[in-house]
Amino acid sequence: MIRTIKICFFLLVVSTVNAQVKDSVKVAVAIDTMALVQSLDSSFISTKDYPRNDGVLDSIQVDSLAKPKMISIERALLDSLLRPYYHIEIDSSKTNAYGRDIIITPKYRMVIDEYSLDTMYVPIPKKIEYFSKMKTYGIDTIGFSNAIELVSIKRTKEVVVPVWWKHKNSIGFDLNEVAFVNWNAGGVNSISGLFKVEFARLYEKLYTLWNNEVSARYGLNNQQNTGLIKTDDEIRIASSFGYRKDTVSNWYYTAQVSFRTQFTDGYNEPDDEDPISRFFAPAYFHLGVGGRYNLREELFSIYMSPLTLKSTYVLDEKLSNEGAFGVKPGERSRHELGVLIQTKWEKEIFKNVAMVNNLDLYSDYINEFGNIDVDWILSFQFKINKLFQASFRSHLIYDDDIKIKETNEDGEVITSGARVQLKQQLGIGIIYNF
Repeated sequence: MIRTIKICFFLLVVSTVNAQVKDSVKVAVAIDTMALVQSLDSSFISTKDYPRNDGVLDSIQVDSLAKPKMISIERALLDSLLRPYYHIEIDSSKTNAYGRDIIITPKYRMVIDEYSLDTMYVPIPKKIEYFSKMKTYGIDTIGFSNAIELVSIKRTKEVVVPVWWKHKNSIGFDLNEVAFVNWNAGGVNSISGLFKVEFARLYEKLYTLWNNEVSARYGLNNQQNTGLIKTDDEIRIASSFGYRKDTVSNWYYTAQVSFRTQFTDGYNEPDDEDPISRFFAPAYFHLGVGGRYNLREELFSIYMSPLTLKSTYVLDEKLSNEGAFGVKPGERSRHELGVLIQTKWEKEIFKNVAMVNNLDLYSDYINEFGNIDVDWILSFQFKINKLFQASFRSHLIYDDDIKIKETNEDGEVITSGARVQLKQQLGIGIIYNF
């Protein structure tokens, strides 16, 4: 076995002398099939009895490497030693006085990681225009000169700076129109429009959740021989700040404030002169503390506040004197302390069909605890393209403090008890998000 190793090193020296390497190493070694085979390991040679010549390796001198003596080596031994690292070809068509030519071409190049200093062996690429020569390296017991390395590496940005603020800006306009010309079935010409805006700013970072929303809606309807009638009027402002103890929990300790009122006067009938609601009459203000369970992936959240202050403001003198919206006659405000539960769920139920469900439940501790005020908004958005969108919205309100006023046959205004208020809207229009 020792002689086998010596012969391998001798083959290495022969293969590296006078080799001109650029992108690979090519060495031609001649084989004399009748010499030195008996000195190799019997597992790699044929059983044919060859004359021994044990003193050949010992007789080789350094000066003689310029014109090396030819050796004989079995193909199986050559493959076992060099095949893992080199491509080996034997050209039987080209022979000389010593035997056949062997062409040895390296398969791999060695690369040293500049950070860990680990050694890696990678296949030699087919293209060489991105590589240059470097000093000699060795692969295990096989050595070759003029190895190649990668000159430049394009570095990629691995760290992406997170965005803690999320923005939502939306402006839309819905238009509905009905016109009749000599229509036998009859009908009234009408046109209606609805303008809506919504702005939201959400800050979410590790333990902190801060959500701010501002929305407004205003709609008008114009019917033939009737004039303008208000169909929608709303201003909403809400802000909540939450803090959680770790990044795994979905529970946030939350403080929340909200405000709601309207733009212009509202009338019970188009011909009425006295409004039943005005700007800041009413206006609702909520302030409370509690906990919020937030599932960001599901776009679902529920807020529960055992201590919420609800304030109702009626700044119009006439409506205040009538005791509208639950205030005592002559007073401008009413304050309650109770429990508030709010839920919000957003979901794309079908492709290009999104649902938004907002439900608020409130009950006062002091005044008839158990009577629940309900404010429920359910809306669907049907996306047509980037600019056009159809929408359906239903709004249900029940407030025990809001009494319904009706006019009897004699023209007298009669105040009855609280009732469920329901409004539905279906429209198609332009929506612009930025």
